Amino acid sequence: MANAGREYQRALLSPAPEAYRGRVGEWWSIEVADGEFSAASWKDTHGRDLIRTALEFGAEDWAWVERPWGVVLELCFPEDLPVGGWAAFRDATLVKAALDAVPDPVNGLLMYPGRGGSSGARVPRKPKPAPAAAAAALPEPDVSDEVVRIASSAVVEELPVGRGRFVYPASAAG
Repeated sequence: MANAGREYQRALLSPAPEAYRGRVGEWWSIEVADGEFSAASWKDTHGRDLIRTALEFGAEDWAWVERPWGVVLELCFPEDLPVGGWAAFRDATLVKAALDAVPDPVNGLLMYPGRGGSSGARVPRKPKPAPAAAAAALPEPDVSDEVVRIASSAVVEELPVGRGRFVYPASAAG
C-alpha cells in the first residue's frame, strides 16, 4: 500500500510526456452584443461556420459562452503553428462575412486576446492604496439664495418666560 503512494508521487513529480511539453495555446475572444436582433440568433446562423473555419486554421479548443448581453466565442490556437492560426482565421472570407453581420456593427463587436466574458485576468490586479488619514476635506456646499432669503425674513417671537423663542418664516406669520 505504501508503495502505491510512492508511485503516485513519482508520477506527479515526473516531467510531462513529450507530447505535452511547451504546448501552450493562445486564447482569443470574439464578443458579440445584442443589437437589432439577438446575438444568440447570430450565433445560430454563423456559429457552425466559424467553428469549422477555426478548426481548419488549427484551433485546438473552442467554447461558446452565453451572457445576458450577448455571446462570446473563445478560440484557442497553438502559438507555434507554422501555417494558419488566429491571423489566418481572422482574414478568412467567411469569418469577415460573419463579423460584418453582427447585430450591432458599430458597438457590438469586440475581439481581443485571452478568454472573454467573466474570466479572470492572467495577472492579478495590484491592490489599491489604502486611503490616507490626512485626506483633504470636501468643500462646504454653497448656500442657495432661496435659503438665505428665507432665513433673513424669519420672524422671531418671544415665548412665555423660560420657554425660549420660536422662529418661523415670515410667509407663515400671516
